[in-house]
Amino acid sequence: MAIESVEGHVATLGLDVPDFVRDGYYGGGYGTMKPYHLSGNLLFLSGHVPRDGKRIIHPGRLGKDVTVAQGYAAARATGLNVLAGIRQAVGSLDRVSSIVRSLNFVVCTPEFTEVHKVSSGMSDLFVEVFGPEKGLGGRATIGVMALANGHCFETWVTVEIA
Repeated sequence: MAIESVEGHVATLGLDVPDFVRDGYYGGGYGTMKPYHLSGNLLFLSGHVPRDGKRIIHPGRLGKDVTVAQGYAAARATGLNVLAGIRQAVGSLDRVSSIVRSLNFVVCTPEFTEVHKVSSGMSDLFVEVFGPEKGLGGRATIGVMALANGHCFETWVTVEIA
């Protein structure tokens, strides 16, 4: 599946990608950091979480307060914020050559072992937006005990830029 214009494809899909250029990256509220670092053709994004404005999407712990389906939705919402971060850093999603990798954190009970199913919410979104050649990168997901403000999911993403 070759996508001529990612920006046009995103509009066709009807995805609601936040505008971090206009509204700013929310990460500053979590401590001292910058939203991204561009080194050559690699873009390193700071942590992104499932937030819609100030609202946390599906706060809590997988295996206790949050279902796998809700975690998947939270990861997908996080992916929309990653798209916003890419636009903030380089101006257009059309500049993405590939998603290189993501490191994902899922807040869960010690018994919960389906963290990979949660992360697929974001991975599936990237494939939908960029196609399998550009959108499917390497991925690791780990279960953790806590994230800031009760978020159930967080990611770091590395992107290759044209």
